[in-house]
Amino acid sequence: MIRIPPYLQKGDMIGLVCPAGYMPLEKVETCIQTLEEWGYRVRLGASVGGDSDNYFSGTDDERLDDLQKMLNDEEVKAILCARGGYGASRIIDRIRFKKFKEHPKWIIGFSDVTVFHSHIYTRYRISTLHAPMAAAFNDGGAESEYVLSLKNALEGGKLKYQCETNEFNRTGECIGELVGGNLALLAHLTGTDSDIKTKGRILFIEDVGEYLYNVDRMLLQMKRSGKLSKLAGLVVGDFTDMKDTDRPFGKTVYRIIRDAVDEYDYPVCFGFPVSHGKENVALKVGVGYKLKVGKNKVLLEE
Repeated sequence: MIRIPPYLQKGDMIGLVCPAGYMPLEKVETCIQTLEEWGYRVRLGASVGGDSDNYFSGTDDERLDDLQKMLNDEEVKAILCARGGYGASRIIDRIRFKKFKEHPKWIIGFSDVTVFHSHIYTRYRISTLHAPMAAAFNDGGAESEYVLSLKNALEGGKLKYQCETNEFNRTGECIGELVGGNLALLAHLTGTDSDIKTKGRILFIEDVGEYLYNVDRMLLQMKRSGKLSKLAGLVVGDFTDMKDTDRPFGKTVYRIIRDAVDEYDYPVCFGFPVSHGKENVALKVGVGYKLKVGKNKVLLEE
């Protein structure tokens, strides 16, 4: 049975941290302002715009300490990761989840935050939010349906999304707990304590900036480890900024994915709005969803 953290009320505190890559404070200001306009208070972690001269938002110890304080602080009802990048897997095994288990709170983000989603679902059966991060609020994004889907999720609204059909779709209906995130991170976590179980689940995947052959290799790793054979369904988001080699791989990214699961019979949806781009809706990881892939429309709903 999945545990759902309490939904937020006006006046609740949201902690803002950078557990992986660095993000300057000015890039977070619109996010902070918007969260306050939504009626929440914001507690800024030391890792946001902190003292760093390299890729990370601080040393492993500094990022760990910042996140740990937010996890332990009972006043903080949700933790929004300002950005992803790389770094969560460097600290995940040292995070103490004792107080978090006693007082669950929403962990929010995507990309590298997939490490937290997978780990918390696998180890503690607590739901998290795969959702837009701070950069999505900039340049008018705070008013977009994608950022507003995060607001709806935090307030306890039922999540229901439709998307257009795609030539690679496989029609059908299924029900299952929703798991997944960034494909590179899911493959990276295979065989670790954070590895997700996919049997009977609806898996969603997305990625950015990968070579086509590497997507094929990651899917093969997932397939060989049994992650793709017994799914209830598969939801494929956008794979943005894909790269190819001088000698072409010979397939589009959607063809690569469809070929990887062609032997199975579960429903598959391509082009769902989850991605590193603007189209990135909030999804509650671990919660039961119904997926309907029809000839004329696709529906994913709690």
